[in-house]
Amino acid sequence: MNVIQHQYGEVQEQPVVAHTIANGKGIKMTAINYGCIITELYVPDCNGELENIVLGFDTLEEYEKHSPYFGAIVGRHAGRIKEGKFELDGVDYQLERNNGVNHLHGGVRGLDRVVWDIEVKESEKAISLEYSYNSKEGENGYPGNVQLKISYTLNEDNELILKYEGDSDKRTILNLTNHSYFNLSGNLKRSIEDHHLILKSDRFIELNEDLIPTGVMLETAGTAFDFRNGRMIHEGIKSDHQQNIIAGNGYDHPFLLSENNNEEIILKDSESGRVLVIETNQPCVVLYTGTQLNDDFSIRRVKSQKYLGLCLETQGLPDAIHHPNFPGTVLNGGEKYLSITKMTFKVQESDHQKI
Repeated sequence: MNVIQHQYGEVQEQPVVAHTIANGKGIKMTAINYGCIITELYVPDCNGELENIVLGFDTLEEYEKHSPYFGAIVGRHAGRIKEGKFELDGVDYQLERNNGVNHLHGGVRGLDRVVWDIEVKESEKAISLEYSYNSKEGENGYPGNVQLKISYTLNEDNELILKYEGDSDKRTILNLTNHSYFNLSGNLKRSIEDHHLILKSDRFIELNEDLIPTGVMLETAGTAFDFRNGRMIHEGIKSDHQQNIIAGNGYDHPFLLSENNNEEIILKDSESGRVLVIETNQPCVVLYTGTQLNDDFSIRRVKSQKYLGLCLETQGLPDAIHHPNFPGTVLNGGEKYLSITKMTFKVQESDHQKI
């Protein structure tokens, strides 16, 4: 295991640093303390070739100007909140409206656009990057002073463990996730349309035209939303299901997980042989297939476009505060928030090699 630190830039006179951590099997991740952004993640393919499997930039300026949350921690509340307002304990709160009339991913200057404190912890078989930030009362409209800690731990078992912790001094809402866009082809050689996904989920959340949950939980069975036995991403892109069309011909939906911590999410790219297994303690995963990626910028010399990456955001449900039938995202004062997601990187023999 090894770690390298270097200066990445500066935001409002605050230094931004990058740390690259690597294990003995070639997996290497770089993250910065601006938004806890994972800028690069190198994993081997079936031939042992190391390539980057996440979308990101080389400069801080590009993240500030173009980034649709590439690799960042989003919150305080991931996803959309209808009209950016909610009531809690008889008090009405108005959050920033940064997605039309709605609130998205914590606001204009959410957790993805602040500089976090960073501490590196090393052991023989793992390295952790531990980020901390004090989100103050009223920040972006949220109640409570919330002490936050995010850790990324890479170990020798080819696991990347994401741990999110929060502690508030009063009742608030809290729902954190990492917004990495994955493309297992490596170095953005192909789109994610031919990625194969397995999701242990028999229900997904219906969205309205503004991509706000209606509160209705739909059955996945018999639709392009049924990934229980595996499905290619392009099936949803080509689907005439109204929910696929609403999402821009693809997916931008929360899926309720029927199991936790038992290989409930498996993403594969047959040509490279790369496999990503995700396990979590969270009730849902939001599958987003990059349907809103603009084509007016480039990502390391590759033009941005729809379906260039997909997100698997393990979290609580978006807009949960407005839907009593959803698992809640209210955090009581003095209560500990804890979300853990483990990503395991594997390789299978590619279909190309079998020919």
